[in-house]
Amino acid sequence: MNEEKVAQNKLFGKTFFWMFLGLLGSGILAWYTYSSGLFMDILLGDYFSVLLIIELLVVLVFSFLFKKMPPLIVGILYFVYSMINGVTLSVIFVVFELSSIIYLFAISALLFAVLGLIGYMTNKDLTSWRPYLMVFLIAGILLSFINVFLLKNTTFELILDWLILALFFGITIYDINKIKLLQADSSLDSNKIHIYCAMQLYLDFINIFLRILSIFGKRRN
Repeated sequence: MNEEKVAQNKLFGKTFFWMFLGLLGSGILAWYTYSSGLFMDILLGDYFSVLLIIELLVVLVFSFLFKKMPPLIVGILYFVYSMINGVTLSVIFVVFELSSIIYLFAISALLFAVLGLIGYMTNKDLTSWRPYLMVFLIAGILLSFINVFLLKNTTFELILDWLILALFFGITIYDINKIKLLQADSSLDSNKIHIYCAMQLYLDFINIFLRILSIFGKRRN
């Protein structure tokens, strides 16, 4: 095995480890927020919107200032985001049955693994996918907001869930494929590139899981 392949596999290993830590932290905090009753305090205190805004700000800072920030700050931002996201994700325990959440999380993990394998095994450079994925992602976000605040149509919401789920299948394949290219990018600090990759894959997995949960999840009465 050549040195480039060894370095590539090392990057993947660190990336998935950090992704796992982020998901673990989010899961633990989501369950604690729900089971402790903290969720109701946040909801009644109208802090949910504040948390969502903070989440968005962290992602923007992470995305646009990643190259300029030291590895320690990048790592802190990643875990801050995953912890805040854990708090907001506690809502799924209110809406869906626990057995359904666990089962569909496992299904999501299996699908993510298959998509990751496809992205890893693909030797073709998928950079050309980026403009199309971004356009469809922005369109999906805008349509979701329109439906939530204006249309409030459950059928349209279901169609959007399926379309966005398919979109994140493509994004996951693209992001896994991109990691192989980032490993050779000399402009990126090797001490923090795995955190950037972990953030991308964390977001991909969360979106896949939430869409699958929305489509197939068994809701509480």
